[in-house]
Amino acid sequence: MAEASVVAAAEEPEDRVIEAALRPKNLDDFVGQHRVRKQLSLVLQASRMRGRSADHVLFSGPPGLGKTTLAMIVAAEMNAPLRISSGPAIQHAGDLAAILSSLSEGEVLFLDEIHRMSRPAEEMLYMAMEDFRVDIVVGKGAGATAIPLDLPPFTLVGATTRAGLLPGPLRDRFGFTGHLEFYSVPELELVLRRSAGLLDLKVNSAGFSEIAGRSRGTPRIANRLLRRVRDWALVHGLEQIDARAASAALDMYEVDKRGLDRLDRAVLEALITKFGGGPVGLSTLAIAVGEETETVETVAEPFLVREGLLGRTPRGRIAMAPAWTHLGYAIPSGVFSQEPLDLFETDSEDDETAVDWAPNSQ
Repeated sequence: MAEASVVAAAEEPEDRVIEAALRPKNLDDFVGQHRVRKQLSLVLQASRMRGRSADHVLFSGPPGLGKTTLAMIVAAEMNAPLRISSGPAIQHAGDLAAILSSLSEGEVLFLDEIHRMSRPAEEMLYMAMEDFRVDIVVGKGAGATAIPLDLPPFTLVGATTRAGLLPGPLRDRFGFTGHLEFYSVPELELVLRRSAGLLDLKVNSAGFSEIAGRSRGTPRIANRLLRRVRDWALVHGLEQIDARAASAALDMYEVDKRGLDRLDRAVLEALITKFGGGPVGLSTLAIAVGEETETVETVAEPFLVREGLLGRTPRGRIAMAPAWTHLGYAIPSGVFSQEPLDLFETDSEDDETAVDWAPNSQ
């Protein structure tokens, strides 16, 4: 089992209570995502002026950027109750029918990871979103009867980290779709300032900058690193957190200046020292770092590709030039004289049939 990472974007159980306290309660307090906030504010304001439920809303983007927080804000701004569920929890149409039939008028239903909902439930959701009606099938075979059930107007808020997996008919039924982008360092500093105020922490500007620069553009990670720095300062008897304290704390947790953790560096080290920079197949790379293939592909790889440290080619993964320099290695001549890089091409390897590794031609 992979060890827990302090820079993993997934929310850990112990984080939930603290994260709930740090969540902004309205759009004015929500930091970043200016385009989405402005558009969403207009949608909600118009709905309030009409005295009707808001259009269905879909939020997409990587984990930790605020999709759940925005769903809660939608309910708060509409002064409506909030019902929370998730796609994996709805595996049968009957599960969804039970939730929909118990909604009150104007209620906000939030479905996290909506792309993981079962196909029968998705098809039931089409009619519920568009006509506020579902058909309940009673009985089986020739004696089965469909009983129409009218639903009160409600607002569905969906969240997904993989919008491409949503069927077209489901995406089209959302009246507003907001894609959340990674945060800049100044935006993360604002997030950290707000969180530090709520946690009653004394942090100077340099300290905020140091933590924000290692947070991988993700508020959830920024808040988690802030709490780890808080613990370090408490144990060492510091009343104020500065850049030196933040750097020392995060170095202890193996989070470097670019936000790379142990797994990220292990992947790049293996590519460079064991395979001469690549290309190398995913399964071979995972074995080299002692992790599961899925862990390398879903936890480490997205950030490394986004930072330009790792590349994906038809023949496998390669270490890009910034990876060599970041880890302190000299770039051998001819190391990038390979086929053109395509960061958006999915490997056809499945790793067993493709060439796992071939030495670089010098």
